[in-house]
Amino acid sequence: MTSKFAAVLWDLDGTLLHTLEDLGDSLNEVLAEENLPGHTYDEYRLMIGNGRERLIARALPPGFDDQEKARRIQQQFPLRYRANQYRKTRPYPGVPELLRELIVRGLRLAVLSNKDQSHATEVVEHYFPGLFEEIWGLTQERPAKPDPSSALALAKALGLAPGRFLYLGDSGVDMETALRAGMWPVGVTWGYRGREELAATGATRIIDSPAELFDGWA
Repeated sequence: MTSKFAAVLWDLDGTLLHTLEDLGDSLNEVLAEENLPGHTYDEYRLMIGNGRERLIARALPPGFDDQEKARRIQQQFPLRYRANQYRKTRPYPGVPELLRELIVRGLRLAVLSNKDQSHATEVVEHYFPGLFEEIWGLTQERPAKPDPSSALALAKALGLAPGRFLYLGDSGVDMETALRAGMWPVGVTWGYRGREELAATGATRIIDSPAELFDGWA
């Protein structure tokens, strides 16, 4: 890896961990309790990425205006997801090996996610204990990606210029965040969106497997 980079900033859902089924199952359970239709995993694949509130809003039927039901769903979904978040979630093949190799090569690791802070911390530490210096999810003080504020604040917390970060993500939200923060956007195709969206939103590189990150930079 070229010495130009000092750290790798990772998106979480769809990049580090395959969380789709646990998220979808949890929301479908809550929707069913409110007598509302659920969705397939493929449908959820396009809903994930902008945080809990946007996920729920996208999952509700068109024209839905029952604010009391919406409030209950917002309250119940995090509780149900916490109960389910380790059932089907798993690291993507090759990701644990890549993380260890990055550390061996002296790069620092951090996570920036639109997942709620508590869930982000819990799942990352469960599957990758002690590997990341910073794990940042959504809080009331942090705006959701693609606002670059949190990426810039995280770079400051690590004492590094934004241009020294590779930013790995699976969606256009991630590529836009990286570009707006002055980081290097690397799109990964093993997540929830795909090559076309990544290319259209400014990915500097697109990789199909974790090992490819080192191609040309080893």
